[in-house]
Amino acid sequence: MIQAVPSRRVNAVTSEEGLEQDFNSLDAQYGACSAYVASQASEGWVLLKDRYDDGGLSGGTLERPALQRLLTDIAASKVDIVVVYKVDRLTRSLLDFARLVEALDKTGTSFVSITQSFNTTTSMGRLTLNMLLSFAQFEREVTAERIRDKLAASKARGMWMGGTPPLGYEPNGRSLAIVEEHADLVRSIFQLYLDLGTVRAVCDELDRRGIAKPLRLSKAGKEHGGRPFGRGELYALLSNPIYIGRIQHKGVLHQGLHPAIIDPPVWDAVQQQLKDQRTGERHIRSAAHRSLLVGKLVDGDGQPLVASHASKGARRYRYYVSRDLQLGGKDAKANGLRIPAAEIEQLVCARLAERLDDPVALIEQINPGLSLPDSISNIIAICRDTVAVLRGADHPAIAQLIASVVERIEVRPDGITIKLDRNNIAASLNINASAEDAQPIEIAIAVKLKRASFALRLVLPNGNAALPQTDDRLLKVIATAREWWKQLMADPKLRIADLAAANAVTESWVTRVLRLAFLDPAIVQQIISGTAPVALTFDSLRAPDAVPALWSAQRALHQISITR
Repeated sequence: MIQAVPSRRVNAVTSEEGLEQDFNSLDAQYGACSAYVASQASEGWVLLKDRYDDGGLSGGTLERPALQRLLTDIAASKVDIVVVYKVDRLTRSLLDFARLVEALDKTGTSFVSITQSFNTTTSMGRLTLNMLLSFAQFEREVTAERIRDKLAASKARGMWMGGTPPLGYEPNGRSLAIVEEHADLVRSIFQLYLDLGTVRAVCDELDRRGIAKPLRLSKAGKEHGGRPFGRGELYALLSNPIYIGRIQHKGVLHQGLHPAIIDPPVWDAVQQQLKDQRTGERHIRSAAHRSLLVGKLVDGDGQPLVASHASKGARRYRYYVSRDLQLGGKDAKANGLRIPAAEIEQLVCARLAERLDDPVALIEQINPGLSLPDSISNIIAICRDTVAVLRGADHPAIAQLIASVVERIEVRPDGITIKLDRNNIAASLNINASAEDAQPIEIAIAVKLKRASFALRLVLPNGNAALPQTDDRLLKVIATAREWWKQLMADPKLRIADLAAANAVTESWVTRVLRLAFLDPAIVQQIISGTAPVALTFDSLRAPDAVPALWSAQRALHQISITR
């Protein structure tokens, strides 16, 4: 922070990394930096007494005692400007440099390299900084592409690329080895499913026998398991091709290097039975169990929202409803929530996927003091696979994932807050969570609840619904308006009064409806696709001035942007 008083606290930073370099003396570097600071005395620069020397330590890492001490003093606002002899005295990694600059920006601290005309206190220095950060971003993206390509190539060769091994296996280098005790349990589950016919029956039978998930120890030393199997977990186990010796990557199966636990005939029979259950009457009966956020949603008072549904003909509508509203409690109709399930489920999955798309930022949230681990490539691979699940259509897998990583979801009139389980996410990434901060990771979503009919809609800041939904009533009225206008144009003698009499409505109603015949076709297309603002309804278009003659005026009035 540049203070208002006419002095700036400046620290010189030096480092020594090898005798083969032209300039390797800490004292000489410090002397050069001190002289530069003295030359800026007219600008109010004052050299602090503390020195931050990391002699003999590599600039390729941020884990250097003096550098960490400097970052601590910067965070405490004890330093206004950091002076180095060369940029590589501070760090040699563009990624680390970008992270250091972010730390400096948080406190408004400037950065000066005296031999490279690099000075962020000037506009030219800030321009140079932005260019370096752009290259750092490019390096990150290229690295991510290489990791994805390497991951795809490795899986195509049948390699195990890390993560939590499936039940029945343990890591064995770049492959998996069978844990025979657990493999017997896996074989029993497959056979039980063939015998009993449904996942629910298998779950109940395992529970009756007192069989729980075996206790297993992760690389981080955390135990998991020891509790009963869930239906989603059993479904994922029964449909995992790794048990027949295959590795799956983006929907493609590759022959794995690991041995199979399940014989192909048994696997084929189980997959056919699963397929049969996803169709016909059995699928309809199981639809009641598709709600992904059961047990996670609460309102602003901490009261749970329960899964509910309503049917209209052959169409089924799912909701999450306040418990008081479902039970008919006092003031339930006025204060209760009834949220369309598909909207909030899609919104939660999309925000979780966005958070997992940036593994480096996620690691910093889980453990702010943790440097990037050597297993970063494995962590990125786990995050990419998890994002693919969230953006896919495998509801049991999505439900299992949400049950593991989401602690709770708070729904308020002004927004939604997703609270993630820090420890469970850390365990799935095989890293240690911060011991000092056990608070859950929060994802805030700026969304408002607006009432539409007897339900509430989730409306984003741009006015659009979280999930596109067609307004069938409005489309029918627009179709009627166009038909009436067509009749008026075809018969010059036809009057509005005649249309009203023929359709048993008032002339005023016909006049309101006819205005919609002149609605901008681009707006109509948005209504058809379900992407129009939630506020754009027939009621909002009934006003005399709701449909101006100019299409551009219509868009401006209803705050609609059209992308050509």
